[in-house]
Amino acid sequence: MAGTVLAVLEQRDGGFRKTAYEVATAAADIASQLGGEAVALVIGKELPQNAEQIGKYGIKKIYFAKSEGLSGYVPEVFTEAVLKAIEQVQPQAVFFSASLQGKDLAPRVAARLGVGLATDCTELTVTDGELWAVRPVYAGKAFVTVRFKGTPNLASLRPNVFTPREAGNDTAAVEEMSVGTADRHYQVKEFRATEGGKIELTEADVIVSGGRGMKGPENFKMLEELAELLGGAVGASRAAVDAGWRPHADQVGQTGKTVSPNLYIAVGISGAIQHLAGMSSSKVIVAINKDPEAPIFSKADYGIVGDLFEVVPKLTEEIRKLKSK
Repeated sequence: MAGTVLAVLEQRDGGFRKTAYEVATAAADIASQLGGEAVALVIGKELPQNAEQIGKYGIKKIYFAKSEGLSGYVPEVFTEAVLKAIEQVQPQAVFFSASLQGKDLAPRVAARLGVGLATDCTELTVTDGELWAVRPVYAGKAFVTVRFKGTPNLASLRPNVFTPREAGNDTAAVEEMSVGTADRHYQVKEFRATEGGKIELTEADVIVSGGRGMKGPENFKMLEELAELLGGAVGASRAAVDAGWRPHADQVGQTGKTVSPNLYIAVGISGAIQHLAGMSSSKVIVAINKDPEAPIFSKADYGIVGDLFEVVPKLTEEIRKLKSK
């Protein structure tokens, strides 16, 4: 239906992921501008707890693609579920999160439909009834505005860019859809988190990242302490990951994860273009480096030129004092 936007929402551990609320909010905003309504697709063996409450974010209806025994992301099943929902809803646009799952799922859907896909979008607007998107190119050195030719318009949204916003107290209606299981080529038997309670990097509001200047894996403890005080996560540059100081899951950059936290603290990171590509859309960037000519300062909102082994402990101490008041 013209003006309808379908939001593909991700869930984990019995609840919606943070990105689900971001995608839902963006879908509701754009649907309102298009003169239509926002609906959602949820895929799994059961709905998240209190799923109907997603209606507070502007979603009018949830299409629940139920698949018995589905314990994780299975590309074939998820692709068929999205295609079935699109056939039933006939939306003008479909939004995914540009998460690891979304980056795999959205291109599959686009290929099956034979339409284009705007990936990793940082802004969406409507002009004369048409959807336009802003997305990074050239490793984040530039942003382009693109329009869509095919229908539906497919877009994946960069996590932590579209702020979730409650629009009222409405609850979403739920309609169940069946999804076949015959075409599965594999099954997810188990999902293991790397560390219990750890905040996922792409969903963190605060990230403290370390680079080659940390001089060794043992020194990341000071970053972990600072991140814990700020309620954030620890990231790393490729140099730190390649040296074996941090796991690849912590890598921020072109060959790692793209993040957009409210606060990004770069410690001992020179700022190679590959790293900047993964964090340049952060709301506030703080750089700590002893080299005043380090490229990271060109992107920083606040810069501290100094020895990180002196600066970080003092910064941590001052923050602890503030939080104790």
